[in-house]
Amino acid sequence: MKIEQLISKIHQKKSFLCVGLDTDLEKIPKHLLKEEDPIFAFNKAIIDATHPYCVAYKPNIAFYEAYGLQGWNSLERTMAYLNEKHPEIFTIADAKRGDIGNTSTRYAKAFFEALSFDSITIAPYMGKDSVEPFLEFEGKHTILLALTSNEGAFDFQTKEIEGVELYKEVLKVSKTYKNAERLMYVVGATKATYLKEIREIIPESFLLVPGVGAQGGSLQEVCAYGMTKNVGLLVNSSRGILYASTGDDFAEAATKEAQKIQAEMEVELEKIHN
Repeated sequence: MKIEQLISKIHQKKSFLCVGLDTDLEKIPKHLLKEEDPIFAFNKAIIDATHPYCVAYKPNIAFYEAYGLQGWNSLERTMAYLNEKHPEIFTIADAKRGDIGNTSTRYAKAFFEALSFDSITIAPYMGKDSVEPFLEFEGKHTILLALTSNEGAFDFQTKEIEGVELYKEVLKVSKTYKNAERLMYVVGATKATYLKEIREIIPESFLLVPGVGAQGGSLQEVCAYGMTKNVGLLVNSSRGILYASTGDDFAEAATKEAQKIQAEMEVELEKIHN
């Protein structure tokens, strides 16, 4: 998917919401456990309930790998359903891969070709030769972990090297990679005040922003510091939508939560045009 298509869909839906499909069998409604494929049954219901209000879905791959072959089959079914029913919706493999050379190419083939994801999250610690193989795939996007929303982010990401914080160095160096125009970046919502300086380095790149809602990040702060004239944001919500209810009304509750976030996003989008 081209960035222009994503931007167009954002304006059409008046939303830059990404729904994280972090499907946990211990948290989904108990009646779904009777289904032949409970994970897919849950995902399908969530997708059917939320697709009018979001522009992206982000399966966290660990939640599928944890269940072995059955979980992987559920992921394949989820992606097949999304690509058939909602091909206009951007898909993100939250896989956080990061290895060198041919290994990266194989990871890329797995998610871009076999599963037909539009993008994948990548850990940049091993540098250029761990990232560029992903960037070779035309029409696909690589989302680098830059400044994450977890407590341990301060262990390394904000440490200074010769006066420059490490996450800023990641941003600056990544701009020199071949096909760098296919890069996006992860910046946690709980680090919203950092966005002003981040935008000085990557003024137009799309940012995937987790941490709004359950982790305490503020949508308004993220937009104030991070939104561009082309929006430039995908804000993720996982638990707040997926588990808005654990009863029979879980899909209806997910609809209400997604609709609520979309309404807040519509207000923020209007500010671009004012």
